[in-house]
Amino acid sequence: MELVLYSICDALFSTYISKGINPRQESNSPAPLAMHFRPYFTFVIFGTFYLSALSVVSACRNHVREPPGFWLASLRNSTGTVTPLVSGPGLRKVRFEKGAAPIPITQAEKDELERTGYRYFDVTEDDLEAVFEERIAKGEVNLLATFPSGPTHQTQVKAIIAKLSQSNLQSDLAVLTAYNTRYYRSTTGASASNDLAAKLKTIAAAAPGTGGAISVKTVTHSFTMPSVVARIEGTSATSPIVIVGAHLDSINQSSPSSGRAPGADDDGTGCVNLIEAFRQLTAAGFKPTNSVEFHWYAGEEGGLLGSSAIAKSYASAGKTVRGMLQLDMTGYVKSGTTPVVGFITDYVDSSLTAFVKTLVPAYLTIGVGESKCG
Repeated sequence: MELVLYSICDALFSTYISKGINPRQESNSPAPLAMHFRPYFTFVIFGTFYLSALSVVSACRNHVREPPGFWLASLRNSTGTVTPLVSGPGLRKVRFEKGAAPIPITQAEKDELERTGYRYFDVTEDDLEAVFEERIAKGEVNLLATFPSGPTHQTQVKAIIAKLSQSNLQSDLAVLTAYNTRYYRSTTGASASNDLAAKLKTIAAAAPGTGGAISVKTVTHSFTMPSVVARIEGTSATSPIVIVGAHLDSINQSSPSSGRAPGADDDGTGCVNLIEAFRQLTAAGFKPTNSVEFHWYAGEEGGLLGSSAIAKSYASAGKTVRGMLQLDMTGYVKSGTTPVVGFITDYVDSSLTAFVKTLVPAYLTIGVGESKCG
């Protein structure tokens, strides 16, 4: 797991910082003061994504003053819209905070919601909170994963670090930002996913064949853009999966469906971190004990849609996960601030977070920062 985490994360971040890459090319997301890790774990896949989802639902980037219920009431008052039925054609259901009842809204209202900056969870198709509660009631949730006290594979990790390519990062990011938008309901968003899957298959085909078996697939959803999943098979078929992820979609909150949204930092940086790690690990003939999956989610900006759908499908299939690390906005450092590796510390697993923090001084010369979603 250490080899995966650091080939994917800190080493790539080090390349960004030391060589002065500034991937921030859009104005639709707030400027982070640090790069952010979001470590999650569970022995049940749903828990992994459930915690990830709640970190966003809990107003991680909510800069709007009035409560969302007030905003919705004001919108309906101004448009003369009545409260929709609980369900029906074209209706969506959203949850603004943990434990709150889902609120039915029309698609037009959701389009307006995407312009506000409110953070929410679209639970129309996949209500993970309900699934989680059901699994707890059945005794199917086990959150007992343990992690090492520090790095144990430094020789292997450093060998991968030495092969990481700045030009690959730049080229991959240039490809992602060239789409007018990677909005999850757009044809260009779908193209971004399909093109990425084709690139990953090309990378996999160039692997020496000495590592774990490699597969790449797209995961279709109820909206236009698919998610992308690449997998390196482990030597132990019964061991829990290790997952690393980023969201591939982008959004222009002023004009969601067609506005220019290069999404360079949010979340092009996390995406290219994963691409380069996948490229170098497969080229090195990486053969993990635990199977490793790389996830590029669609629909994050529409209420965590892609990750929710995948999480629910994994829960239904009984798949287990040892650890999950989510990379979001990992490449930008605000001018005048000190670069750090930033960790989100709420709605995450403290033991996995503690382990990943020990890897920073082992491989980098920068420090650690912390932040909370709230």
